[in-house]
Amino acid sequence: MRRSDFHYDLPDELIAQAPLAERPASRLLVVDGAAGTWRDGRFRGLPGLLEPGDLLVLNDTRVIPARVFGRKESGGRIELLVERLLGERGATGQLRASKSPAPGVRLQFDGGATAVVKGRCGPGSDLFELAFDRPVLPWLEAHGRMPLPPYIRRVDDAADATRYQTVYGRHPGAVAAPTAGLHFDAALLAELAAAGVQTATVTLHVGAGTFQPVRAEDPREHRLHAERVEVGPAVCAAVAATRARGGRVIAVGTTVVRSLEAAATEAGLEPFTGETELFILPGYRFRVVDALVTNFHLPESSLLMLVCAFGGQRTVLGAYRHAVAARYRFFSYGDAMFITPAPGARGEPA
Repeated sequence: MRRSDFHYDLPDELIAQAPLAERPASRLLVVDGAAGTWRDGRFRGLPGLLEPGDLLVLNDTRVIPARVFGRKESGGRIELLVERLLGERGATGQLRASKSPAPGVRLQFDGGATAVVKGRCGPGSDLFELAFDRPVLPWLEAHGRMPLPPYIRRVDDAADATRYQTVYGRHPGAVAAPTAGLHFDAALLAELAAAGVQTATVTLHVGAGTFQPVRAEDPREHRLHAERVEVGPAVCAAVAATRARGGRVIAVGTTVVRSLEAAATEAGLEPFTGETELFILPGYRFRVVDALVTNFHLPESSLLMLVCAFGGQRTVLGAYRHAVAARYRFFSYGDAMFITPAPGARGEPA
């Protein structure tokens, strides 16, 4: 297995720079992993792909306005992208400055907040730990900017404060959106509920590490960034009830896949709160997820590798090439896929 096995060519003009006027107006590429085929559709048609008794599992994290600007005591400009909140007054984050600040340096940010650099989070880490003089989350909510992905080449605007959020997000902590969920609005969720489709939630606070490339030529040598996951008793019970009635568990996004699979045990899906570094590659046997709603992902990325593991590498990459030729919109504000598993992708159900 080589990183380059997951490459595809993508023209820059297909990278969506802004959302469509309506969330469910995006296109939906429907991929049958078992047959190795795909067809074009619309996201509004998702209810027609689901059955009464199916379970949609959503990631209810909420993106925090994690990008802020300030100055060092020397006067040099800095930019901070908060990666994770540590209690009420601590955070880790990426600092962009002309020179990396040393431990003990005091930083002054917009809105009056001050932070002291405690040091790097580990040898060679690009993350710094900071101690603030005030509660971090309310300060960010008042003075931060939405942390749009690096491939969106514009400054965030007022619309991003709502459109780079899911309508059901309720737990602040992510610095990147769980983008498969951006296509749902309240009306579509109500239509699904009326059709007998159940919903449940997990929480995974997506970190900036989601955009980090796989650097090792052999992906099996790559260590994936850790993210904090909460899979509660309610979703475990919902999955068990879905299994009992013969329904399918449908993950809305790769973050949900990672959450559910991290909580799978020999005894079934069990409540789990903690860090996961689960890196899903082709050959993995999925124990919880029966179908997947996902956006298109970057070439050679860990997320594309996960999708290939589920839908079949040849099929998924073929579908991607079709999407490029058919001028689908890619990445966070782009179009979506609905994928059922390839032969051999499912293991013993949890």
